[in-house]
Amino acid sequence: MGGSPTAVLDDAPFTDEERCRIRTALETSHAVFLRATGIERRQPAYTLRFFTAQGELPACGHGTVAALTVLAEREGGDHDYRAVLRTDHRSFDGRASRNGDGLTASFDPGPISLRSTGGPELRAVVGGLGLTEDAVAGDACVASNGRPRLLLPIRSRAALAELTPDLTLLRAACDRYGLLGCYAYSPPDRHGRAAARMFAPSIGVPEDIANANSTACLAAHAAGFGTHRLAVDMGDHLGSPSTITATAHRDRMGHRIRVGGQAAIVRTVMR
Repeated sequence: MGGSPTAVLDDAPFTDEERCRIRTALETSHAVFLRATGIERRQPAYTLRFFTAQGELPACGHGTVAALTVLAEREGGDHDYRAVLRTDHRSFDGRASRNGDGLTASFDPGPISLRSTGGPELRAVVGGLGLTEDAVAGDACVASNGRPRLLLPIRSRAALAELTPDLTLLRAACDRYGLLGCYAYSPPDRHGRAAARMFAPSIGVPEDIANANSTACLAAHAAGFGTHRLAVDMGDHLGSPSTITATAHRDRMGHRIRVGGQAAIVRTVMR
């Protein structure tokens, strides 16, 4: 009933300034640009670039889900769609399958690093959220699958809903410690259900409706405590409810994460 509207376009010789303006013109917080690069591993391959008002991002989870949805819709048919996706930093697989009127898309977010946090770093971010450290419900950590962000457990969904961050203070704290933003979440219940809010004013997104890469980071963190399947509700505070799913399984390389969600094409803009 909600979701994070994302502009998806075939790439063209735009300037980066034009790419930033396009997502504004289409009234979305993010835009993803697709460029076909041929066939890899017997699957179609595409390069993805992601932009917000502040510039290019190295990765964007819900942008990847949106791109897979558009590519699968173009392919047509009821079979599962698979593609090889590339960014400047890595190549990974993406999948999409039809689910009623929309599609369910998922992808491999890549290796995720985790480190503990505390002291001035944690106090600065918590202060930017208008909280005190005793409002934190467990061990906060910094997670990254390309850019670091703080994962902050809040004691309940109700407390999460009441957050009123000072975005100027929060941006200053994130900039000081090199963080993409803060992903505040309620601890998952025994079924893996949780809620989250992602604040990223440093990249021009005061609050994100849906953030798949941060949910993938939470899945990697939660797997260490025995939770291997998550369904995280986001966007309710913004009137656009979304749910991101993530799974973790262990192999000889460590925990492997898949993250995604349901998506649908809501409008097509003709030029």
